[in-house]
Amino acid sequence: MVAQINTAQIKTNQSKINQNQPKTNLVDPNLPKSTLIVTPLKGNVQVFIAPHRNLYADIIAQAMRVAGQGTQVLLVQLFQTGINQGLSNPRRLVENLEWLRCDAQRDLSKDDIELTDTEKSAVLELWDYAKVAIKSGRAGLIVLDEANLLVARSLITEEELLEVLETRSPKVNMILTGASMPSRITEYADQVTHRRN
Repeated sequence: MVAQINTAQIKTNQSKINQNQPKTNLVDPNLPKSTLIVTPLKGNVQVFIAPHRNLYADIIAQAMRVAGQGTQVLLVQLFQTGINQGLSNPRRLVENLEWLRCDAQRDLSKDDIELTDTEKSAVLELWDYAKVAIKSGRAGLIVLDEANLLVARSLITEEELLEVLETRSPKVNMILTGASMPSRITEYADQVTHRRN
């Protein structure tokens, strides 16, 4: 009990002393500014490379699982087409999964075809839509199927694709698929999976 009273008296005396002294800034302006010890988390970038051009069943399963847990998912098949598809007609597999395909009349992923100006515009329209979603973070998972063909067909540069990944919203996880992938993209990715068959 005596110790408690003495402590209370000391605190009271210190506060009286502090009131009589002018207030000064206790931070030395010459010291370096403190930095955050904790780095904010950023979404992952996964790259799946396979010799065949099919959207993998496990990627669809992952997208559906994430969407089923309440996260918005955007699946963009840049070079796959379908009847009445494109930005104006997205498909929904589950409530939170938006699936877009290119608005064209033929399969654009084949190596032996030359894209028309209309087809290039349709692909780039999807790419522009995906870029906005990637930057804004409106979807927690964004899958870009055959993203490698954007660069391989000179629709965008490797630098542009890398810049989109680097400046994405921290909330966005990315999956890029393709038969190959530019080396700077695979070096940037958190995970790279090569499939042999």
